[in-house]
Amino acid sequence: MIASQALLDLPLDARIDPQEFLHAAMEWHFNPETGSPYWLKRAKSLPFDPRKDVKRIEDLALFPNIVDELRDVRAEDLIPKGYGPHPDVVGVPESGGTTGTPKRVVILRDWADTAGAWMNTQLDAHEFPRNVNWLALLPRGPHMVGEVAMRRATMRGGLAFMIDMDPRWVKKLIAAGKTEEADAYVEHLVEQASFLLHSQDIGVIMTTPPLLERIAQHDDLVELINQKVKGILWAGAHMDTDTRQLFRSEVFPRVKLAGVYGSTMILGGTIERAGLTDDEPRIYDPPSPFITFSVIDPASGHTVDYGKRGQVVMNHISKNMLLPNNLERDLATRIEPPAGQVSDSVADVSPVAQFGNEAVIEGVY
Repeated sequence: MIASQALLDLPLDARIDPQEFLHAAMEWHFNPETGSPYWLKRAKSLPFDPRKDVKRIEDLALFPNIVDELRDVRAEDLIPKGYGPHPDVVGVPESGGTTGTPKRVVILRDWADTAGAWMNTQLDAHEFPRNVNWLALLPRGPHMVGEVAMRRATMRGGLAFMIDMDPRWVKKLIAAGKTEEADAYVEHLVEQASFLLHSQDIGVIMTTPPLLERIAQHDDLVELINQKVKGILWAGAHMDTDTRQLFRSEVFPRVKLAGVYGSTMILGGTIERAGLTDDEPRIYDPPSPFITFSVIDPASGHTVDYGKRGQVVMNHISKNMLLPNNLERDLATRIEPPAGQVSDSVADVSPVAQFGNEAVIEGVY
């Protein structure tokens, strides 16, 4: 066991020397005793030696974007050998499958607990209440966000009421021009939410902007939410500034509202920066060096200037997995990071129109 590997077990808000952290991560993932079968085999085709050549966060750009390979790779081969013969696997979630067949990652208990503890810290910073029940209108499987919401509810002392959705089905309906069927399905989800909001004590709602917009069309639910609910978390689809301001000032003025930006390919997400005014853009700060963002010009591959828009590149580095240099299907504004963060922050996230030569359809998620 390599002593520096203890760096990979630190909490996500720990101050870590990024070079020492990268050294520990490269040793873990590319040491024949601890690395995953996938990366140990994949390393043979790399034109560099990760254990020698990856020394700075910028060096992660040496890696090819391998996430398309996660559509077919055997899930067991993604688990590092260092976890032993009986790893504590929480789940094998998939990407949304918006552009092509879904990609898969494996989430182990240590990462799920560490990421959950960090998310709790963020919720506390936003003054989201503890010891209240959550209502989640989110996909539970094969996606990960529904399970994350359920864990947050129970970890924070409440019950989790789950209304599962199938965003892939909605996207298929929209792509086929069957908008009436898609609308009927969404109304079915809202009807289920209505039953729970009327009959149960709900303190936090977590859902997507399209579902929130549909809920806002029901005056009785808007009144009920303003009376009972203390916080709303939205995730999964983008929300523009005007819609967010409308929700905050007119629709749900009594409820805390915060956005979550994340991806299956970083095994989690981050809540918008606390303390922002209504006039400021929604800024997302990743828990570096475990998760890092950069914003590039997709045509040139060069990093854009601060304040300019480009396409988001994400890196995930943990004991659980290594997923470097992933070009996401999101556009964002590059923001200067707060002190101590070894990564860009991003703001005003929105989907690209096309990704992988396919049109991007958000649907309900």
